[in-house]
Amino acid sequence: MNREKTLTFARTNRDFISTLNKRVNEYFKSRGIGMQGNLEMYVKTACMFAIYFSPYVLILTGVVSSPFAVLASVLVMGVGLAGVGLSVMHDANHGAYSRKAWVNNLLGYSLNLIGSSAFNWKIQHNVMHHTFTNVHDFDEDIGSRGVLRLCPSTPWKKIHRFQFLYAWFLYSLMTIVWLAFKDFVRLFHYHRSDIAKKQKADIKREWLILIGTKLIYAGYIFLVPILFTPWHWWQILAGVSLMHMVAGFILAIIFQPAHVVEGTVFPVPDSSNSLENDWAVHQLLTTTNFGNRSRWFSWYAGGLNFQIEHHLFPNICHVHYKHIAATVRDTAREFGLPYKSFDTFMGALRGHARLLKELGKKPVYGIQRS
Repeated sequence: MNREKTLTFARTNRDFISTLNKRVNEYFKSRGIGMQGNLEMYVKTACMFAIYFSPYVLILTGVVSSPFAVLASVLVMGVGLAGVGLSVMHDANHGAYSRKAWVNNLLGYSLNLIGSSAFNWKIQHNVMHHTFTNVHDFDEDIGSRGVLRLCPSTPWKKIHRFQFLYAWFLYSLMTIVWLAFKDFVRLFHYHRSDIAKKQKADIKREWLILIGTKLIYAGYIFLVPILFTPWHWWQILAGVSLMHMVAGFILAIIFQPAHVVEGTVFPVPDSSNSLENDWAVHQLLTTTNFGNRSRWFSWYAGGLNFQIEHHLFPNICHVHYKHIAATVRDTAREFGLPYKSFDTFMGALRGHARLLKELGKKPVYGIQRS
């Protein structure tokens, strides 16, 4: 079944997004600037790649050799790996980095460079998550994950009672799962379900890219250090695993509070598979900002703490979100619509933890499974 075709949004509140689009467009027009990346974005891109690759080169060349220094370098690589995903790959795969499609495509493949799949990301994130945010069985970000229950419609299990404790460790495994398992499962699923075909993809080409880039990644992250450093294979494997655990944890705790947090909504379609709000209002109900006043956090998080702006305008580069946020907030309030925001990142994390605990409780009504 092609789920993207079966779920529809209401056509109410159209004046909100129309008015907002005019005001945001006027912001860029009045200043004579583009919606894509600028010098700030280019400098950030260089910084993120440097944070990731510089420690790798230092380890490889033996400049860094003591166990403590190597460990510190691995941790820094994890921060850089997450930074490339947050601040470079994300905008590029939304087509927001540059006006030139080839630049977006090239930098979008930075996700493959760090071990995952740009093609899978575009379908799972751009198509499903950004369209049907927080809708069970449509948004894969809140899909059933066995020991994690991230949506009230997900079947409850006894183990979920403790998810507010163990979820944080599982978050650290996120990119490891992508690297070793999930990318292959997803591409197979997108192939068999015809989702890839509907995206006009050449599935043979995508399989070649996936396997080829996985081999390239394994070559430079595993094989090259084995050949050119004194470290044993198991030590290198442990270091790479630790790097990915750092990156996975960072990515998860930045993405999760944007949608799986206290106060968010998990819309349920009616019997005709229709949602009660239009797409823009749906985004306001299911999305939350956090930590917008912290400049360093906004810089590192790729503007994803301005998640409302990102969901309403995914085609705009994140370096502009802080400048249009007031317009989005004021327009939402003018139309009597919510604009949800936590003052701090830690406040949002606590809100996420509380929702994890609430979703872990056995439902009084609804779907249950022990």
